[in-house]
Amino acid sequence: ADNGPTLNTTQFQTLVSNQMPAIAKTVENEEGLGQVLQQMEVQDGQNISFENFWNLINKQAGQLFSTSHKEKGIKCHCLLQ
Repeated sequence: ADNGPTLNTTQFQTLVSNQMPAIAKTVENEEGLGQVLQQMEVQDGQNISFENFWNLINKQAGQLFSTSHKEKGIKCHCLLQ
């Protein structure tokens, strides 16, 4: 969207495999990759921008926070701006 550098899906899979092992197994197959790209709001055939990647990080952080603080009754009010 901002004409910045982007990654294609192969580059993204390599990045995730090297840097995000918790997600790496999910993107090993086409179905899992498609689900992650959908979470990132990447359209079919579109390269992955930093904003798309940040959507994934934000969602993963929210899920982790929710899981780890469920028993304490703390709620995350984080919003991606």
